[in-house]
Amino acid sequence: MAKGSDLLVAALENEGVDRIFGIPGEENLDVVESLRSSRIELVLTRHEQAAAFMAATHGRLTGRPGVCISTLGPGALNFTTGAAYAHLGAMPMLMLTGQKPIMSARQARFQIVDVIAAMRPLTKMTRQIVSAASIPTIVRDAFRVATEERPGPVHLELPEDIAAEEADVALVPSHPIDQPVANPAAIARAAAMILQARRPLIMIGAAGNRPRLVEPLSDFVRRTRIPFFNTQMGKGAVTGGSNLYVGTAALSERDYVHEAIDSADLIVSIGHDTVEKPPFLMGRVAGGPRVIHVGYVSASVEQVFHPDAEVVGDIGTTVTALADRLGGRLDPEPGLLEMRRHILARINDRAEEDRFPVTPQRLVHDVRAVMPEDGIVCLDNGMYKIWFARNYRTHVANTLLLDNALATMGAGLPSAMMAKLVHPGRRVLAVCGDGGFMMNSQELETAVRLKLDLVVLVLDDRAYGMIRWKQAVDRFPDYGMTFGNPDFVAYAESYGATGHRVASAEALAPTLEAAFAAGGVHLVAVPVDYSENTRVLVDELGGHVPQVEPG
Repeated sequence: MAKGSDLLVAALENEGVDRIFGIPGEENLDVVESLRSSRIELVLTRHEQAAAFMAATHGRLTGRPGVCISTLGPGALNFTTGAAYAHLGAMPMLMLTGQKPIMSARQARFQIVDVIAAMRPLTKMTRQIVSAASIPTIVRDAFRVATEERPGPVHLELPEDIAAEEADVALVPSHPIDQPVANPAAIARAAAMILQARRPLIMIGAAGNRPRLVEPLSDFVRRTRIPFFNTQMGKGAVTGGSNLYVGTAALSERDYVHEAIDSADLIVSIGHDTVEKPPFLMGRVAGGPRVIHVGYVSASVEQVFHPDAEVVGDIGTTVTALADRLGGRLDPEPGLLEMRRHILARINDRAEEDRFPVTPQRLVHDVRAVMPEDGIVCLDNGMYKIWFARNYRTHVANTLLLDNALATMGAGLPSAMMAKLVHPGRRVLAVCGDGGFMMNSQELETAVRLKLDLVVLVLDDRAYGMIRWKQAVDRFPDYGMTFGNPDFVAYAESYGATGHRVASAEALAPTLEAAFAAGGVHLVAVPVDYSENTRVLVDELGGHVPQVEPG
């Protein structure tokens, strides 16, 4: 006979779990005791939201669900933003929450809220465990649901008395599950459309950026030689600094990459998920490009995205089959590749400008200079995300982690901590605005306690900069978006980290380099000048006319 908590921990070990993140409470104490004698490390965080972000990022980077734990009521509800982050971002994750005993009610309704109901719209599955004997089956099913396409978060609630209840039951072994493959007729139809196109263009979206797709997608691009662009969350899906890359659709229209999009007559959309801000707007231009949707699941039909054909099934198998049909047979017009040089040149304009506070272009340029090809940059959410999406070149898959789905603030530091735990031999940099950083800045203590080698770059403009900028663009008065900041150097040092303040544009890259070389947790604060938002994103692109018209 084993306690329910022992069965839970054994089932998690059976699934390959090696860490659990969170803040346990009184209702989790049986589980904590079971973890103490297990192979699983309990990583205590300073807020449940950060634990959820870390678990979600584990799922994003590995394809295997990350696990987080909290108490009932307030602790469980602190998971909800992380649940939405994983749900919209398609990141497999398991949330474990405690609950008061269900066989008795000696504390009446103290701290009790209906967490199952709260989690229902934010998860793929949410269940209360009502019998210790059911734990191995429920855990196995939860991991299956979390990882099946479309992946996402699942939630299990374990009441205190069920955790202590004894049962004699075996674990359920896991087994590989292959994705369904696309209908050969659909593959043939898509191949025929691509062969007929004069200016085909590949778009890689969020669902194309799964760890298991790196090789098949990279091979597809190499074999077909079709130029490609990506959505924000599709960035980095293809390995190598390909000379076929034409840009990232950081905006929905009028950016320089949209010259290529508007000039294409066919877009092969691989893994686009309409939770992302639209990378382009279908129907905006009469006679615009036709679209083939290649995805694990059928396309969501939206006002701005309604494909002309679909190939539904395992993406890796699909693109390999398409490459087999297309390899050596394509002869696209050279116009898109000629346009590529112009697009990338305009995007890289002013990248080495030395004015201070630093411009976003210089910021991205210097970060790229200090990060090796396999270094991982984890972005929080703010105005800088658009600049990194547009300007930061990736050469190895999954080395720029950003969120263009929920687009929540506060995830940058926890996601970087998780990236460092998954890839301890790589450089990892968190890039956060001052607003987003302060939402989970307490996790500096967690990073120091874990003895991570991690650099956190905080962009200091003392405002919720993106909303303040949009307020100005919409000609509203400047109101309600500014705040004060702590002394970031002293703040970092109060947690046992090392703090730096950059005083010139020329000092940014050397300061980052020195922080990485020294090891440990470093916070680098740098003032940023967002006037480039208006000059480029409004004035320059607002009057932008494509250089090459569709022929």
